Amino acid sequence: MTRTNGTSSERRRGSDYAVLSREVSERGLLRRRRGHYTARIAITLSLLLAAWTAFVLIGPSWWQMVTAVVLGLIFTQTAFIGHDAGHGQIAESERTNRLIGWIHGDLLVGLAFGWWVDKHDRHHAHPNHEGKDPDIAGAALAFSREQALLRRHGPGRWLARSQAWLFFPMLLLEAFHLHVASVRWVVKGTGPSVRTRIVEGVLLALHLGGYLTIVLMTLTPLQALCFVLVHQGVFGLYMGCSFAPNHKGMPVLAEEAKAGFLQRQVLTSRNVRGGPAVDLLLGGLNYQIEHHLFPSMPRPNLRHAQPLVRAACERVGLAYYETGLLRSYAEVLGHLHRVGGPLRPELEY
Repeated sequence: MTRTNGTSSERRRGSDYAVLSREVSERGLLRRRRGHYTARIAITLSLLLAAWTAFVLIGPSWWQMVTAVVLGLIFTQTAFIGHDAGHGQIAESERTNRLIGWIHGDLLVGLAFGWWVDKHDRHHAHPNHEGKDPDIAGAALAFSREQALLRRHGPGRWLARSQAWLFFPMLLLEAFHLHVASVRWVVKGTGPSVRTRIVEGVLLALHLGGYLTIVLMTLTPLQALCFVLVHQGVFGLYMGCSFAPNHKGMPVLAEEAKAGFLQRQVLTSRNVRGGPAVDLLLGGLNYQIEHHLFPSMPRPNLRHAQPLVRAACERVGLAYYETGLLRSYAEVLGHLHRVGGPLRPELEY
């Protein structure tokens, strides 16, 4: 990664971003898409209601494991709407976006909207930057050689050396981790007002109470347990598979590294091609470069911004990286495998 220290090159790239931003604005790509989001929210909520209705009508049956899978997929699509609201993509009003986020995050899927916004904003400011990006600061995975070398003993060593093989199985637990982190934030959070955390705490409690009530009243205890495990497992796996291609396996910046905004956002992000099907599957996150350069841009406008962003990168000599979906997962796993290499004694480094 090229380091910059306020040089003329960095200032030039700053002006290049200003030119790109003006082009994007002149094309109207930052304007809100109310019709699109009204339809998307209506369809998603209808599917969610239909799935829970089918759940109740099917009753105590092992076929409910299919319902669990379907609900796991719909939960993730619901969370994507919360993601867009968190970036202010849906409405002009911050209050409206927050309300949409509370409904789709806290109430419908059980994830604290305020906790996620705080964490995600810090990620957007410093993607893949050690010591600054919370998404690469967890204890579960090592994302750089330096992080791996800090785990020479105990379970951390075993986990880091095998993390490429364990990555997808670990995602089955991701939803449980997000639920726990949400509750912890409500109880111990320091960022937002106490009133905000109380509101989100009430919504999370309503979600949990309603979720457990409908599951336990409909299924036998064993079926209920299996339903929750399958449903939350699919939810976490789908969420993880949607976010993993974005930055995992892309350059990780050392803690002391410096880079301009355009350079930092483009070089640490990966786009995933695949057309409308992938756009729907990944909730628009496959346009990760455009999303990081313009976080408030409505999801349906990202593909229209892509040619402008690609041309801007060519003008300034920045590598604009895009690959297929399966290839992106292979690159993520390959990176995790290489990072854990120093902890595998059978290999020489």
